[in-house]
Amino acid sequence: MAESLCGSSRPGVAGRPQCIHPWRGSIIDYLTVKTIHLTCVATSFALFFLRGVWMVRNSQVLQQRWTRVVPHVVDTALLASAVVMAVWSRQYPISDDWLTAKVCGLLLYIGLGMVAIRRGRTRRVRVAAWLAAMAVFAYIVAVALTRRPLPWPA
Repeated sequence: MAESLCGSSRPGVAGRPQCIHPWRGSIIDYLTVKTIHLTCVATSFALFFLRGVWMVRNSQVLQQRWTRVVPHVVDTALLASAVVMAVWSRQYPISDDWLTAKVCGLLLYIGLGMVAIRRGRTRRVRVAAWLAAMAVFAYIVAVALTRRPLPWPA
């Protein structure tokens, strides 16, 4: 199983596969990267939800520097961990239809998020985009959990 996660591996703690980091020589566990990814997913959504609430309330907190910087840092870590997991597991968009659906959902989520937080001309448009983005987020999570592009029962 370890070979399917990365090219060079060795047994880790409790038989968990570990991958040798290609450019630092340190050992990174696939499950650790997955935990980082899932933590970033939860943090990213929590920040997006909170920023949406602040947008609805017209809060000045949205104007603070940290509310513009921290989400980008979290999202960068989220994307980096996703790429590492895709490479290590050899699952890629286009070749895996569920992953293609996730990436398409992600692009839609990003677009709706931009409209919701910054680009929407009216409050009504921003709120509608915020709600739609949260629905798309739920779709992305459902696809990730079921590994099917249409995660709901037929």
